[in-house]
Amino acid sequence: MEQSLRCMSRKYKFHNPEGLYFVSFAVVYWIDLFTREEYCSIFIDTLKFYAKDRLELYAYCIMPSHVHMIFRDKNNKPELLLGNIKRYSSQQIQKAIESNAEESRKDWLLWMMVQAANKEKNVNKRMLWQHHNKPIELWSSTVIDQKVDYIHDNPVKAGYVTKPWHWKYSSATNYANGLGTIEICDIG
Repeated sequence: MEQSLRCMSRKYKFHNPEGLYFVSFAVVYWIDLFTREEYCSIFIDTLKFYAKDRLELYAYCIMPSHVHMIFRDKNNKPELLLGNIKRYSSQQIQKAIESNAEESRKDWLLWMMVQAANKEKNVNKRMLWQHHNKPIELWSSTVIDQKVDYIHDNPVKAGYVTKPWHWKYSSATNYANGLGTIEICDIG
């Protein structure tokens, strides 16, 4: 049993620092946080900031409670890059929640983040993102195409839109007409 747990823990790691990765990560308790334009914009701005010098973003989708991305780190430290993206976006989104007088769920959201942090030994105050990212290295064009389709079909399967490119916070719009919310790299 112990050996099988060790193997499972290695399954979702960034083994190849130069690799192209599919990742998924969720808000604590799968809270529908990204129903507010302001919070989506903060996450997009975070991606844009890191895309200036490190992040190669090939596909993404921001769902109400989670995010999917295909990316590569130019500095060959994908785990560190993803950690920085999550940490910075968490700090900025929490500040936005705290200062948003119109956020009807403010007290509840912040309380839920405190509850999540209390369950973790390495988190002090509040926790916005769940720790796991489930990185999967993409090693063939077939697997890449499957993951891009999965990312773009996510809002359709959830019943939010009828066509992938109708979801504003998805690279499906980039793939359809090149006019997405954030510029992405050509996956080739």
